[in-house]
Amino acid sequence: MKRFGGMDGLLKQAQKLQENMARAQAELEQIIVEASAGGGVITVKASGKQEIISIKIDPEVIDPNEVEMLEDLVTAAVNQALKNAKEVADQRMSSVAGGLMGGLPPGFKIPGF
Repeated sequence: MKRFGGMDGLLKQAQKLQENMARAQAELEQIIVEASAGGGVITVKASGKQEIISIKIDPEVIDPNEVEMLEDLVTAAVNQALKNAKEVADQRMSSVAGGLMGGLPPGFKIPGF
């Protein structure tokens, strides 16, 4: 039975894309990005999977009378770390899918990635 002309190639291409995506996701777990706020008094590390790994706070900025300021600094650092992690993840996944799925419209997202 003869298959449609490019169906075998398309299936192989989809399988290769799936393998490359799985490999890239595993690599993202190993990538660490860092962000800080307040001139470095708060430092946050996140993985390429956009998960917070650690938060470091300089003990000298812990003032019971300034809790709100500390909360704001932590929030700013966490948001920046997550933004940095997302950028790394987007770049990595785009490079993996780019060659195989270059015809997708800008901004198209693959569910789960």
